[in-house]
Amino acid sequence: MNRRFNIGAKMYLFVAATVILSIAGISTFSYIINVGQIDSFYKRLTINSANYVRGLVDGDYLSELRDVIESDEFQELRDHAEEIDDDSQIIEYLDERGLWDRYVETRDTLRSVVEDMDDIEYLYLVTWSTEPSEDGNYYDMYLIDADDLPFYQSGYWEEREPEFEGVLPTDTIAPVISEGDWGWLCSGYAAVYDSSGNIICHIGCDVNMDQIMAQRKTNLIYLAAGAVICALIVLLGASFLVNRIIVKPLNNLTKGMKEFAPAVGRNYKESGVIDLTIRSRDEIQDVYEETRSMQMRLIDYIDDITNIRKEKEQVEVEISKVSKEAYRDSLTGIGNKTAYTAKVKELNNRILNNDRAFSIVMVDVNCLKEINDEYGHNLGDLYLNGSCHLICEVFKHSPIYRIGGDEFVAIPNGEDYDNRVQKVAELRQLFEEAYKDTSVDPWLRYSASVGIADCTEKDLSAEYVFARADKEMYREKVTFKQDHGMSQSPRDSAEL
Repeated sequence: MNRRFNIGAKMYLFVAATVILSIAGISTFSYIINVGQIDSFYKRLTINSANYVRGLVDGDYLSELRDVIESDEFQELRDHAEEIDDDSQIIEYLDERGLWDRYVETRDTLRSVVEDMDDIEYLYLVTWSTEPSEDGNYYDMYLIDADDLPFYQSGYWEEREPEFEGVLPTDTIAPVISEGDWGWLCSGYAAVYDSSGNIICHIGCDVNMDQIMAQRKTNLIYLAAGAVICALIVLLGASFLVNRIIVKPLNNLTKGMKEFAPAVGRNYKESGVIDLTIRSRDEIQDVYEETRSMQMRLIDYIDDITNIRKEKEQVEVEISKVSKEAYRDSLTGIGNKTAYTAKVKELNNRILNNDRAFSIVMVDVNCLKEINDEYGHNLGDLYLNGSCHLICEVFKHSPIYRIGGDEFVAIPNGEDYDNRVQKVAELRQLFEEAYKDTSVDPWLRYSASVGIADCTEKDLSAEYVFARADKEMYREKVTFKQDHGMSQSPRDSAEL
């Protein structure tokens, strides 16, 4: 999509597309008309042949034959004959019912038609089922086939061809041209009636179209080759004119423009201002003159533009530095109270928009005063940084803020929010294990009390959520002091 596509190539493509599409359209239209006429001829031939055969068969006889063949007794006999590959029992069965001689006569009639008409490939009598079977498919039964098949093929049920799925057995079934196991065939059906006007079966006529389809492919190749030759001749002439009138002048102009390289301190010549001889008296000359004028104006102002850009970049760098420092805690490097205040505004806006899917985790570091008093503020700062590191490790996908000397807040995001209860439990476990580790220095035995609260429908602002998290944290802090024999502050007693 980003590849350069010059106007010369576009002109060539436009001319080529116009010529090719015009010739291709005419050729395709001609081909479609020819194909349509041939297909129409073969469809008429198929139906006319089926209608012709319909006049040669006896519908009343076929009605009687169909009743016998559809009987369970005949079907069992037919299955047995097929298993032993012996149709003598079939012949005897039909002969006993006075149907055999007419069967042979009808079959000979079908064969004579196939022999007399070279285009007909298959001719047969078939009964079309009107209802689908239990498996949802339609099965049709063959009464008589012109092919030299065993007589037990009569009464054989076969799944209907896909191209005729859903077609109802009416008087004339529209022919269909398709390619299958027997090659290209045009298949059509004409109904056979008894003397009472009931449809007994259909004359199935398949006309072979293999030769026509092969010839069609050959004609298509010739047609395509002729179209290509005509297109090439026209394209050569059109390309010569396009190159002389448009492409060559544009290429010279493009080359001159590419050599233009303005820089601070360079004059027109050193910057490569375009200098050509174009007297075409058209839009290309206008473009050349305007381009030359624009390049000269650009060089006149380039020094001022460069200076302004440098000043702007320097200001942006300074602003970025000031912004980062304003929101970062100088000791731990995480967000400070100012950053947290901005986050609270964001959370309050979410509440106004009915988006309460957030939580606040309050963490208050234990024993910081004892570390500062006994070991100094430097190690107290180390103690705070270590505690902060544990919080960041657990809530690694979430913003964390230091809002007081020993107070931290985390706003769980993403998977931290989805697993917030487990995360808080994990954080408490880490602090508990760190505090119990007496093998390290006291300022490395990190300890903190943790509280969490989810935003609910009753919370009018993020401050309500913070207050509940802070209250839960102080309950845990009181428990910690009681467990470790530390004195409680007045606030601790009030929280109890």
